[in-house]
Amino acid sequence: MEIGVKKTVFTPKAIIHQKFGNKACYTVEEVKEESAQNGCPGLAIPQKGPSLFRCRLELPEFTVVSDICRKKKDSEQSAAHLALKRLGNNPADENPSEKDPCDALIDRIKYIFTDEFLSSLHPLSGHLRAALQRKGGLYGLIPASVIAACDTKTSNLCKLLNTEVESKPFLALSSIMRAIPRLAGSVVTSKGQLSIQKQNPYPTEIIESSDIQQSGSPENILVKAIQIPASLDETIQPLTLDISSSGYYLDVIAQKLGVTDASKVLLSRTIGKASSETRLYFAASESLVMELLSDHANVKDFHVEGLLNARANYFCGQEIYGDAIMASVGYTWRSKELFHEDVSLQSYYRMLLSKIPSGNYKLSREAILAAELPSVFTTKTNWRGSFPREILCTFCRQHQLSEPIFSITSIPLKASCKLPRSQKKLKVTEAAELATEYTNGGSLNAGGESVGLESSFRCTVKVFSKGQDLIIECSPREIYKKQTDAIQSASLKVLSWLNACFKDLGMPLEKLNCSADALNISLSSENFLKEFALCQSLHNVQQSRCQGSKLPESKSTNMEYTLSGQDVCLPNIEGSYSGVCPSNGSLLSISYSVSLVTEGGHTKELIESKDEFEFEIGNGTVVSTLEGVVTQMSVGQCAHFNMNLPPQEFILAAVDDPARILSLLSSEVCCLEYDVTLLRVTEPPEERMEQALFSPPLSKQRVEYAVQHIKKSSATTLVDFGCGSGSLLDSLLDYPTSLQKIVGADLSKKSLSRAAKILHTKLSTKSDTGIKSAILYDGSITEFDPRLCGFDIGTCLEVIEHMEEEQACLFGDIALSYFRPKVLIVSTPNYEYNVILQGSSPTTQEDDPEEKSQSQSCKFRNHDHKFEWTREQFNHWASDLAKRHHYSVEFSGVGGSGDVEPGFASQIAVFKQESLLDENDLPTQENSSEHCKVIWEWKRDDRSVPSSTRN
Repeated sequence: MEIGVKKTVFTPKAIIHQKFGNKACYTVEEVKEESAQNGCPGLAIPQKGPSLFRCRLELPEFTVVSDICRKKKDSEQSAAHLALKRLGNNPADENPSEKDPCDALIDRIKYIFTDEFLSSLHPLSGHLRAALQRKGGLYGLIPASVIAACDTKTSNLCKLLNTEVESKPFLALSSIMRAIPRLAGSVVTSKGQLSIQKQNPYPTEIIESSDIQQSGSPENILVKAIQIPASLDETIQPLTLDISSSGYYLDVIAQKLGVTDASKVLLSRTIGKASSETRLYFAASESLVMELLSDHANVKDFHVEGLLNARANYFCGQEIYGDAIMASVGYTWRSKELFHEDVSLQSYYRMLLSKIPSGNYKLSREAILAAELPSVFTTKTNWRGSFPREILCTFCRQHQLSEPIFSITSIPLKASCKLPRSQKKLKVTEAAELATEYTNGGSLNAGGESVGLESSFRCTVKVFSKGQDLIIECSPREIYKKQTDAIQSASLKVLSWLNACFKDLGMPLEKLNCSADALNISLSSENFLKEFALCQSLHNVQQSRCQGSKLPESKSTNMEYTLSGQDVCLPNIEGSYSGVCPSNGSLLSISYSVSLVTEGGHTKELIESKDEFEFEIGNGTVVSTLEGVVTQMSVGQCAHFNMNLPPQEFILAAVDDPARILSLLSSEVCCLEYDVTLLRVTEPPEERMEQALFSPPLSKQRVEYAVQHIKKSSATTLVDFGCGSGSLLDSLLDYPTSLQKIVGADLSKKSLSRAAKILHTKLSTKSDTGIKSAILYDGSITEFDPRLCGFDIGTCLEVIEHMEEEQACLFGDIALSYFRPKVLIVSTPNYEYNVILQGSSPTTQEDDPEEKSQSQSCKFRNHDHKFEWTREQFNHWASDLAKRHHYSVEFSGVGGSGDVEPGFASQIAVFKQESLLDENDLPTQENSSEHCKVIWEWKRDDRSVPSSTRN
């Protein structure tokens, strides 16, 4: 045995790692000095100085929070020290720093075979008791692999002696077996076997007190498990372990693996949740056994025969060779009885799915074939399923990475934050740079200064390997009012990128880096490819297209309009149109079922169904095709449509009998058939509040106000900035106006899809509108596009509050400086009116009671609003904007009264050009391009035509 090993001092954190391994989760947060002083009045901390830190340590059974420390590492050690005290352990007693790891290993093995240990509730003692029920020459023999896998202290000592044990756990057996000769008189080993037993029998009273069954009729326990072949060409098969209550379950597993000696069965670390006993079992070859039994003093690696089992390796992050069995069986701290759970084929595929970010989210929603990882984080109240931070932490644990680090930066609002002073020929990029002076969450008072929250937050996320090599660093530029929103949004960015990688694991390196840059992610390509090398070989097999999968023709409907830039689903929609339809931000409730259907419909197997499933429209919460269909429905209607097959693992994780479905997929041409019923539409909070107080609803009053202005203006051309689902454009077609051309622009393809459907139906059936052309553009209204310039009238109703405040200011400059409509109508909520809409000043337990009566305690009307201005702030913004761009401005509103406090519910500014400018005097846009994409186009002479021909 190698003796010359440096002595190691075990810190509290190291001891916690010995006991809990990856189940110990450390989260370090930065603490403001003021908060630190309030929490520790006796601690003299200067007002200005270095950062302070506090650590939260989460263990399977409890959580502790450290004292406040000057260094992050000190806070982690403090938390570990507190955890050890709570466990009743004195770190000084636990710390074997005075002993050489070899000596400590010998002492540990000796203690394992004492009378005291046999009577304990340690999981390893269960194996010892079961070994005393083995027959013949196997009596009392316990495999060395069990000691290495089930005793954390032994495992950690072996890792100190050989660092390769972390990835190759069977190497620990070499250290254990070479320690046996120094335990003469205490334990012995059987010749040629990787087994150990107590040299002297246990006293009878100890055996009796340990409840070791020696006679009687044994009861058999049937445990479902699965066999994972080493070859990726072979399929995974279910099997059953028939275990006698008076026997040793490893003997049964050995038989299933084709070996006669349980000492040749090697165990992986546990897989899955902290309390799981799920492990992978595989057999050591004869050559490996001989090498492990050798007495060479400096063996660091071994030649292993057999094929590396990529699938088994992927689950536990340890090298596994040959066929393996995945089973959930063993002894725990909770009981002396044998613990067991069934592991089915479905369990396997669900575990496989959980290693993909979107799969983890799908499982948390219990809707594998319907749910999708959302594209944006909205609010805690509207989010369904596991939160992004939780999913990211789970992902890191699943892939044996370190816990992600979340670093919060507090950004104080600037003392003076002026509106950007655009010059006559200000470029869009320059305006955007000036607009960055604003900070999210701040408002503007009459003097143009920031008011509101004291600070905003930005979060950086770092993901490290187990060896602390940086893999991913995400530093979003977005700023948030709440720390939790910053953390969740940054986590979601990392998850979205990882999800894209798992969908295309063969992505070229250049594309990999470009996709990361787009999400403000810096990537260590070498470390990333190293950590996820196995994913490609495994998921490429699992995600291969099912044989002959194709989409049968769907039944046609009366939807004849064309949407460019996206696949059009033509579902068969049944039921009468109720008029209650989804819109962006709506919460929908649907019932659905998904069936696997063979070509010709000869076989139909139900895969997944839910009586009620709720999700929010507009943030990608469900698979895109499903959301596209639901946006075309009204409450009470049903839709039937088909989809191509997703990767097999999604289907097999959803079904109860994967073996049957796998057989069907391999022999038939199949697709998925969806049946969906729209049960309920809950309008966004803003519309619900407005409808309760105003009749007609405030949204209709805004549209009516704009329609009357349009009628009086004799305008022939109109552009609706942020047209959404086309409510204004739709209403205009019900009135006689002088309009000949109408245009809408928006960022939401789903909303534009609905607007196209409505406008197409009306324009194709009504001949008295006078409209000669209509176009819908997909694009940002804060970017210049010459096709949006020079209209008689422009509208922007309840749009700017959905932007960041600086973007709203940028839109005003772009609209009046470049687009320059003769008249521009802008409406936005009056924040002061919220106290009436909400009935009271909503507060939470965290709110200051003294502020409870102030209007500032009111919530925004919609979770998607980035700001809401008071009348003074809106007037200042509009007046300053008009003055700088040679417009006049008049103020009005709808809902309530301008003469009675708190004014109109929706405040409106009408900008009018003071004088028409010659073309030479108009601002120019350098390097202008047509960035908007035509989604739908209609002309009176040739009706609707594909937009691809209209550019």
